[in-house]
Amino acid sequence: MGVDDLQTFLESPSLEGGAVSVDLLKIARNVTQRQQPHNTNRKIRPIGNKLKLIVDAENCLDRLYGGYFSDWACGGQWNRMVQFLSLLTQAIERGNIELAVVFNGTIEQCRINEWIAEQANVRQKVGMVLKHINTKGTPPPKVWWTPPTCLRSALRMALRHLGVTVMCTMDDHHQEVIAYCREYGFHGLLADDAEYAAFDPPRYFSSENLKLTYKGSIETKEYMVSELTKTLKITHEQVCIMAALLGNFLLPESELQDLYKKLNLAKVTAETLQNAEGNIKKLAEYVSTLPSPSNMDALVSAVFESLEDKRSSKFRQSVQYYLNGTASGFLKYCTPPGKHTKLKKNVKSKPKKGPANTDQTPNNAKSEDQDLDTSGFASETTEQEQETLQNYKQATAHSVIGEFDGLDGLINNAQNGKFDSPLSSDSSRFNGVSNGSVSSGKPSASASGSRVNILAGTTNSSTSIPASPKAAKSNKSTSYVHLITPSVSPDVLRTASLRHQKGLMAPLILHVLSTQEIRLPCLMEDEGNREFPPIHDIYQPLRQRIYAVLFNLHHLRYVHSKKKEANELPDNTPQPDIIVKEWIYSRSNPYQCPEEVKADPLPWAVPTLQRLWFGPSVDDKRRRMRALLSCLNSDTPLILNTAYVPQHMLMMACVLRYIMSQDKPIMRRHELDAFLCHAFNPNLMNPQYLQELTLNVVTSRGVQLAALFMKGVDMALIANDACGAPLPWLMCCPWLYFDGKLFHYTLTRSSHAKNILEVCENYIERVVKVERMRKAILEGLDVKFAKVPLPPFTGQPMLRSIPPPHCLPNMNLQSTRGGPASLRQRPIPSRGGQLQVAGVVVGSWGANYGYQGGVRQMMPSSYHHNPRGGRGRGGQPGGGYQNAFGGGGGHGGGGGGGHGGGHRGRGGQQNRRPGMPTFPVNARKNQANKKRNTNKSNKGQKQPGVALTVRTDNGDVPVNDVVISEDGTTGAGGKKEDCTKNVEHKGQGDGPCKVESAAASSN
Repeated sequence: MGVDDLQTFLESPSLEGGAVSVDLLKIARNVTQRQQPHNTNRKIRPIGNKLKLIVDAENCLDRLYGGYFSDWACGGQWNRMVQFLSLLTQAIERGNIELAVVFNGTIEQCRINEWIAEQANVRQKVGMVLKHINTKGTPPPKVWWTPPTCLRSALRMALRHLGVTVMCTMDDHHQEVIAYCREYGFHGLLADDAEYAAFDPPRYFSSENLKLTYKGSIETKEYMVSELTKTLKITHEQVCIMAALLGNFLLPESELQDLYKKLNLAKVTAETLQNAEGNIKKLAEYVSTLPSPSNMDALVSAVFESLEDKRSSKFRQSVQYYLNGTASGFLKYCTPPGKHTKLKKNVKSKPKKGPANTDQTPNNAKSEDQDLDTSGFASETTEQEQETLQNYKQATAHSVIGEFDGLDGLINNAQNGKFDSPLSSDSSRFNGVSNGSVSSGKPSASASGSRVNILAGTTNSSTSIPASPKAAKSNKSTSYVHLITPSVSPDVLRTASLRHQKGLMAPLILHVLSTQEIRLPCLMEDEGNREFPPIHDIYQPLRQRIYAVLFNLHHLRYVHSKKKEANELPDNTPQPDIIVKEWIYSRSNPYQCPEEVKADPLPWAVPTLQRLWFGPSVDDKRRRMRALLSCLNSDTPLILNTAYVPQHMLMMACVLRYIMSQDKPIMRRHELDAFLCHAFNPNLMNPQYLQELTLNVVTSRGVQLAALFMKGVDMALIANDACGAPLPWLMCCPWLYFDGKLFHYTLTRSSHAKNILEVCENYIERVVKVERMRKAILEGLDVKFAKVPLPPFTGQPMLRSIPPPHCLPNMNLQSTRGGPASLRQRPIPSRGGQLQVAGVVVGSWGANYGYQGGVRQMMPSSYHHNPRGGRGRGGQPGGGYQNAFGGGGGHGGGGGGGHGGGHRGRGGQQNRRPGMPTFPVNARKNQANKKRNTNKSNKGQKQPGVALTVRTDNGDVPVNDVVISEDGTTGAGGKKEDCTKNVEHKGQGDGPCKVESAAASSN
């Protein structure tokens, strides 16, 4: 049982007319302009002639990703995702439809059990996926589809790039989505959640069945909630009662088992879905006999037969939760105008406790920070956005996805002050473009204040729920450290809240600032056979530095030291520490309680968060970039040199450097080359090529490396936002430097290639770029690559003709060969033999010249003279080489064997089955020397051969004639330039050129 059974019944065939196939484009054409009646209690925007739909992104991550691509487990095919979203956006615009996509940005403590159950399901799928890859080496089936790592961040950036309204919820995801839908007059909702069915939205469409067809239509299914109430013969209010009795996060189904037994409801499993339909009908009959929710006491008494029941309060909250989402409940609990509270009150910082007041920043200590413009990040200006857009167009000049100018049109419209409709104006503001400024200004009362406070009113019942025992257990803090509860500036909280709502910032930042608690989901990694540490453990130092930046830990410790010098604090008072609780899975702690992690300050004087976010000076700009690079262990000169690391690949270079800087080696040499070579592949942004590309094999290590890298990108995006966005968001998009399918293809090539030139398909320009970027990544590091493990022994002999060691005969014969006296005294090693089964020779082998006394045993001189034939001495037929058809000879060997003749030579043997030739190393060397000596007379003659050439922009050019310029381009004529030569380059962003730095040092 559970509230999900309501959605199952709505989709089932037993409910005739419950789910109807529709075409959204046809519905949009039938939409006529309507005007909502004026309401004095709230402001509702007039509905235009567009079909406006709100999308719950959490229910359709696979649809927004573009479907079940066959290689989704490889790390994410981001260019194909962007191509699909661009096609979907164009179809929606042509069809007169407007979308608003909402992501879940909440940390609902009351739903922690639901989140833990969801992560357990993800872990189970990941285990089956990796097991399938290990056994078959092929992509997994779509039934185990798991969102690729960093999918939500990539979707937010892609939709923002395409000009689609993006939002993140703050307090209660479901209530905020339905409230936004009703407040702004949306026609319908795309989702697949039973709670929305209880809310009874204007129109309810299925996000799971959303399809963009080849003919250009957008098809899905529409759920008819009216048919549900008509079939079950109940009202909408009684649907809310039934949803509460089915069991949810407020009142779990485990506490309602006595009621289920009373109603004779069957147990529902994945195999017995028909039981769910029968249970819904039985429960509907029972609910129809209950009193109306308007008389809550009578309703509670009818259900539990007593008002004193311990479940009565939870039942009240549960019923009221669903009533608040209905149309009547929304109007009833809507906040009237003039009673809006400030937005910052919705994200409260914890009060100061005890000695924490002694370490806080005085009000007049940073008076200069109070004069900063806190309307948005200082790094996001119109000029910076236009420059970044030009750089983005250059990086995607040869890409299909670069042809769509959604963001460019938004910027132009914002500068000209032209918007088509009120919602499009709101759409641009939610994407960071408002009145010619890309910074996020304060929202109007109707834009955010009323909506958030409406949600605060609707979720009062849920916010009073006590924390779970697991969460209460985690509140214990250690007593031997000086823990403080840091205060957060109201300006910082307000800006973080606005950017969080508009999808311009990673939700984790607001979680840390407001609750000092985060949740880390399960990733695509093998828990049973780890080749490197858990991915979350690898990035824990990075998270600790982010916490220190967000809570100004360096400044708090500086103030603490100053107070100790002034004797305002005892000398034995320890430095202040900040603890953040992380919900992370491990075998010892499977989400039972959060782990307490200390913040770790950067090794230099980092400015306060207010200065990082709002400081407009050039020095503030450089400090922002330095803070980002320091968090990623990438504060080196070459990393900001665009001749070594292009700006759109700076994020990739920093993540790879962070991985390479770990104490334990994680990546192998050819794996690092695979990351770099595939990033410079021109087909990286060619979705058609990537679609036709086939992978011969998919490896578990490659899948985990891709997950490790993409999680690093996700954490680097969080660090970039925490430091004030020094790197423009368009230069952080993952489709500029990574594709999972192409990475696996390149990884397979690099593991078998002779050199990096072969991996780069003989294009010398790519080799130069790869070498330079590798040099920037590994600059100053004590590089330790992981070792390649030996291949496992399969139990079968490597060569068919070599028997197991215990079958080798041991024949020590007296030597009759001439030679030095010291060698004459040694026994001759085994000379080979045959393996017979039932009188039939099934295998033969040559002599075993191994080590004796630490000295390599030499082959007889007769072998050196003619290893492929000739008359052998000492009874050796054919020089120790068994012909397939003859006894001892290749070309005229073995005393008349001729060309593989069957006659026995001197000391020869009967005809044998073919065997492998056994040539010792010294024999090959001597033979090679003999051949070189015979060609001394032809030294003056030039031997013809094939010249070694490489591919350049000017065609195939001999290697000796390649000229490499400073920018990495090549040409014919001259000698190749050393790619490690130090060349003066202009720095990127905050990186000063060398002339300026030299002048500064001289001063």
